[in-house]
Amino acid sequence: MEKHVFTLGIEEEFMLVDPETRKLVSHMQQIVDSGKVFLKEQIKPEMHASVVEVGTKVCRDIHEARAEVVNLRSNLSALAKEAGFRIAASGTHPFTHWNEVTITDHPRYHEIVKEMQEAARANLIFGLHVHVGLPNREVGIQIMNAVRYFIPHIFALSTNSPFWLGRNTGFKSYRVKVFDKFPRTGIPDYYDTVTEFDNYVNLLIKTNCIDNGKKIWYDIRLHPYFNTLEFRMCDIPMRVDETICLAALMQAVVVKLYKLMRQNLGFRIYRRALINENKWRAARYGTEGKLIDFGKQEEVDFKILAMELVSFISDVVDDLGSWDEVNYILQILQNGTGADRQLAQWDGTQEGLKKVVDYIIDETHIGLA
Repeated sequence: MEKHVFTLGIEEEFMLVDPETRKLVSHMQQIVDSGKVFLKEQIKPEMHASVVEVGTKVCRDIHEARAEVVNLRSNLSALAKEAGFRIAASGTHPFTHWNEVTITDHPRYHEIVKEMQEAARANLIFGLHVHVGLPNREVGIQIMNAVRYFIPHIFALSTNSPFWLGRNTGFKSYRVKVFDKFPRTGIPDYYDTVTEFDNYVNLLIKTNCIDNGKKIWYDIRLHPYFNTLEFRMCDIPMRVDETICLAALMQAVVVKLYKLMRQNLGFRIYRRALINENKWRAARYGTEGKLIDFGKQEEVDFKILAMELVSFISDVVDDLGSWDEVNYILQILQNGTGADRQLAQWDGTQEGLKKVVDYIIDETHIGLA
């Protein structure tokens, strides 16, 4: 297996929180400016001024990725504390209203707000993006077609946003429902060739729908500039171990599908409409519900499907050396996703949501230097 090809890059978006009020604060630029001294381009602002994103360097394997994620979280935490704030990892803030947070003063973000109005202003969410390196773009589009099936399964393990504007939404990931308001999101279409995909992107650029391919915000996309497949569907998890488990799963699924292609085999391709049924269930119930096994045409308990996924990728996990990271899925299934654990901390009151924020902060810092 060409292990060096399937490199990893991990981007995490963090909340910047006032430890007294537990609300989000709009001081991202202060943290970014300080961080660029030693993190350089690995730290950057996002559209809302309470969101800070950090991204790893290109990592050869999951072990390098873990070291990078721990280093970035640790440095970002130190920067925040020095400024009197805390970082916290959750797909949404439990109670801060988006209209209390300022938009970052940058032409790109002003343009997005001008075009998308309230949908953009209200898009106060925090995600995990994982890039997996590819041999080439044609292979990438074929893997993207097949890997769509697994998006709900991996996404369910990341669910970490049960609260929105001070309410229990009833969803394990409400972040994804907020993001659904944007165009060109969700499960991508099926593309026969990379040329067909490129023609789609170029048509949107030609007709002034977008100015570049980065404004296609699919759950998984062939990156417009890097030779990677970018997974974008996950809530940011609270713990480093969860982020690394999800990244290891994504990498292993890509490698497994590539291995099948090389053997003139393949994974059955399902329509976006069917995969969307599973994604909705994953957002609503996380790991506590059932997804549809479209081969069997029946509902199956998520935990059974999760173990089937591990079995499916087991042969390539050996080659990748990521068994410990993949097996953390057992801890997630046993202890619950971030959403389950947030809900377990909540006493049902508005004041209790502050304790939930404290819990998120504590979990975010587990395992840091």
